Amino acid sequence: LQPDQIASQPPRFVPTDPQWHTYDDAWDGGHMGKYLRNSFIVTGIITVGQVVTAILAGYAFAFLEFPLKRTLFVAFLATLMVPFEVTIVTNLQTMDSLGWLDTYQGLAVPFLATGFGAFLLRQAFLQVPRDLQDAASMDGYGHLRFMVRVAVPLARPAVAALTVFAFLAAWNQYLWPLLVTEDDRLRTVQIGLKQLRQTSLDEVNVTFAGAIIAAVPLLILLIFFQKQLVRGLTAGAVKG
Repeated sequence: LQPDQIASQPPRFVPTDPQWHTYDDAWDGGHMGKYLRNSFIVTGIITVGQVVTAILAGYAFAFLEFPLKRTLFVAFLATLMVPFEVTIVTNLQTMDSLGWLDTYQGLAVPFLATGFGAFLLRQAFLQVPRDLQDAASMDGYGHLRFMVRVAVPLARPAVAALTVFAFLAAWNQYLWPLLVTEDDRLRTVQIGLKQLRQTSLDEVNVTFAGAIIAAVPLLILLIFFQKQLVRGLTAGAVKG
């Protein structure tokens, strides 16, 4: 839309004269390429970390027997009731003491594990028939081999769902990247959108174009993983 059409009454949803150059203005003037690259790096690290740790924790809670198993699982679930904002100060102090401010480690490490992921994968692994584990044990499968070759493939919908959730949450982070970084070369796309808004006060359409650019990866992810997302959320809904 043209700037004079954005606040028009009645609202216009289809522009009469599309301003395609606003995407170039947002990309070049807002340095969106740099911010997108940082977001992909940080989001990729967080997503892989959450999936791996959730698989290991979920498998342990579903198939292994060890002392205080139920207590530890309840403790994992309890972390879901603690807002991240409550731990921001201590996390910032930890990152500072480790020298991880203005680094990719500082952006990603606090989010490499999640109680939600452990719960989701545990519920999915509980759907795996115990007969399969017994048969695999008779064939000489250890826990690691059984997890990689049998349990994880059967829990693929839940793994895909967790991947989508982790990617979405990491991609949309704003407060933590703002606090932990001062170097503009390491800042992510959400902060880039805020800076684009500040530098384009009279060009709201440029800000909207930047927001669309930032949303494209999320739309692509949801389009390709929509079925796996639904199946993953419903797979562990029967057995607890």
